[in-house]
Formats: sequence, structure tokens, C-alpha cells
Amino acid sequence: MAFFGLFGKKKENVSPEEAKQSQEELAAGLEKTKSGLFSKLARAVAGRTTVDAEVLDELEEVLITSDVGVETTVKIIESIEKRVARDKYMNAAELQGILRDEIARLMEEAEGSDDAFGLDAREGEPYVVMVVGVNGAGKTTTIGKLAAQLTRAGKKVYIGAADTFRAAAIDQLAVWAERAGATMIRQEMGSDPASVAFDTLKSAVANKADVVLIDTAGRLHNKVGLMNELTKIRNVMAKVIPTAPHEVMLVLDGSTGQNAFEQAKQFTQATQVTSLAITKLDGTAKGGVVIGISDRFHIPVRYIGIGEGIDHLRRFDRTEFVNALFGDGKN
Repeated sequence: MAFFGLFGKKKENVSPEEAKQSQEELAAGLEKTKSGLFSKLARAVAGRTTVDAEVLDELEEVLITSDVGVETTVKIIESIEKRVARDKYMNAAELQGILRDEIARLMEEAEGSDDAFGLDAREGEPYVVMVVGVNGAGKTTTIGKLAAQLTRAGKKVYIGAADTFRAAAIDQLAVWAERAGATMIRQEMGSDPASVAFDTLKSAVANKADVVLIDTAGRLHNKVGLMNELTKIRNVMAKVIPTAPHEVMLVLDGSTGQNAFEQAKQFTQATQVTSLAITKLDGTAKGGVVIGISDRFHIPVRYIGIGEGIDHLRRFDRTEFVNALFGDGKN
């Protein structure tokens, strides 16, 4: 019972009208990134007829300032350089299409297809997702939206409020749980987070829940402390369900650009992260961070946030993402 099979229509069951509307919503959510990238790209090739070293230098700057990341940018530039060398002559007007192809190829190579998503829960056990990330990244909201989507799909959802250091986090989660129709397990402020996780799983198993979402504290001041806390939560959950957590989802704020890379680095060093959710992409021109993080960490981007609504937390689809930025490549 993979997490992704729990809700949402399969692509073959989506009507052409729904697919079109979905693509338009995604394009609208990524509009700032798209317009920022293409305005820079247009300036880079203005008055040029061929792709030469100077144009590639300009393109490198465009990608880095669009938060694609240095390592990924270098890969893209080197690949385009090889194409230029092979084709001898390359029209500057073709650069957008070439860039589209290279980004699509890179994202295709990044690990983690939908078929290889984490470990499957055993039949009759809830699927446990531990959600990690710094305060302010949109962790609580992501959990709330996920819970709402799951309950709407007929699943029984339990939420564990294991971020016991912030009263606001627990209160916000309680509002989301009530709105979603999910059951929330909480303890007093300052309680042991592992104890909350343990109680949540115990209750979820006893009540035959389908999915458990565990919120965790988002403090990054001490990597060792973070590692110890997350390890303790994992170990305690495994006492209830030996294979739990089945998924560790890191929530990153896409609008922070390069800071998101640093957060990903810190959390992947502190615990085993198996998927990413990148939020707040609608209000920023830094959406290139999705490309860079997908390539650099080889951890699948599973969700992106492109708005305030529950359905604006979307399953990430590489092809749809590239199409939203560059068009579908058919023209």
C-alpha cells in the first residue's frame, strides 16, 4: 500500500479538461519563476545569432541567479557546450528549447520514480509519514493539506503533534486536523516528542487508521541535537510498527532559494530523508530551486505548494513542471 496509491486520481482516469485545468493552475503558480527566467534569458541572447562562449557565460549567470544551484548549472552548461561542439552551429533562438531539453533530462535522471517510493506498509497497518523541516517552511500547513486530501479520499488519518516546543504549532495543527476530519494526538507543551509519536501510533493501530502524519520540531540550531531527537522518535515508533516510519518527508520553503539547499543538506545529514515537499513556489521567482535540489540530492520531490488552497499542494510531476515553465515542447 504505497502512500501515493492512497489518494488522487490516476492519470488515466483524468479527463482532458481536468488535465488542462491542472496544467493551467500549475503554470499560474509558477508564473513568477517563469517570467523571471525568461526575461533574463531574453536579455542574455538579445542581438545574438549563435550560441557561443559569451552566451553560455550569460546563461550560466541566468541559471545561478534563478536558484538552480551552481552544481546543477555547471552540468547544464557542460551538456549544452557538448551539443554546440557537436552541431558546430547553433542558433541563439533555439536556446530556450535546448535548455528545456537539458532540464527535462536532468530531472528525469534524478532518482525516485513514483514506483519506488519508500517502503510499503504491511496490510492492516497504517502508513506512517514523519514530516521534518525548519520552522516557517510550511510543515504544519503541508500536513494539514495532506490530511484533508487523504480524508476526502476516504482514508482514516491520525496526526501526531510531536512539535511540542511551540504552542502555536500544536494549535495550528489542531485547526487543520478539525478542518480535515483527522484525529490529532497531542500532549502538554514541552512533552517528549517521542512519547507523542508513540501514543499516536498506538492509537492509530488500535483504531485501524490508514495513514499517520507525525509533525516534528523544526529547530536547526544544533545538528547533533536534531539528529538525536529524530532518531529517538524513529526508534520509539518502530516499537509499535517495526517498519515505521515508512516515509520521512522534508518540507522546504522554495521562496528561500539557496537557503533551501542548506536546509536539505542539514536534514539529510541528520536523518534519512526519503522525499521532499517544496512549498511557497507561487509567491517567488526562485522556483529553479526545485530543479537544483532534485538533481543534487537525488531525493524525489513529491509535493509542491503553489497556493493557499488545499488542492494547491500538488503531487509533483517532472513533465508537468517543465511544461509549465517552457511549454510542452510540441510547438
